[in-house]
Amino acid sequence: MIDTRELELKIAELLDDFYNRRISKVTTLKLKDALKRKNPYLFRAIGVQKASEIVEGLLAAYMSSSDEGIFGDAFFEPLAKFVSGCVVSPSEGVDIAKETESVYMAVAVKSGPSVFNAQSKRRQADDFRVLEHRLRKLQKHFDPVVGYSYGRKKQRKDTKAPFRELAGQAFWMLLTDDPDFYLKIIRLMQDKPQIHLPAYTAAFDAAVNRFTREFIDEFCDDDGVINWEKVVQFNSGA
Repeated sequence: MIDTRELELKIAELLDDFYNRRISKVTTLKLKDALKRKNPYLFRAIGVQKASEIVEGLLAAYMSSSDEGIFGDAFFEPLAKFVSGCVVSPSEGVDIAKETESVYMAVAVKSGPSVFNAQSKRRQADDFRVLEHRLRKLQKHFDPVVGYSYGRKKQRKDTKAPFRELAGQAFWMLLTDDPDFYLKIIRLMQDKPQIHLPAYTAAFDAAVNRFTREFIDEFCDDDGVINWEKVVQFNSGA
């Protein structure tokens, strides 16, 4: 069983890294990079008329999407490595390896259970197959697992499935043998997010101000009205 104080300190450390990455992302993000990813027709269709409203919508949507990836890399993956007692896998597409006398378990850590499309799922299966081929000389049962750090995933009973899939409580229990570990993660965050939030909010608000000024300069007429054709030309022009 992992020492609670040690786990609390690790979670605090990982949250520090997460917020540092968030602040770095929102501080260095460029307006046009965010604008390229959004649907300008939708903004127009719902009647948006204020540059600041567009900018806040762009930033909020971009950071929401970015946060998911940052959190997986900065928090979930290193936490899984820390608590599992496993070694870091030496193979592409696999994060953790746990070896016993008869079994070699290879684990790919993912955030939520909706990360795969058909192509990426095939690529993950290929990564497992490459590792299995390299390990044949060990003559051990190869157990490939994709672990989703939150959510639920119905385990397939098909023996021909390319890998096992475990999510949320089941995944963390696989790594720690503790059925309550998935609750301990949220519990031991304590007030750390509230401590970090003011610095992130300040960086976000500064980005809104910076982007709003740039948006008005680039995409508004002299009278302050949004020039939607300019916005669409930038977003979608050949």
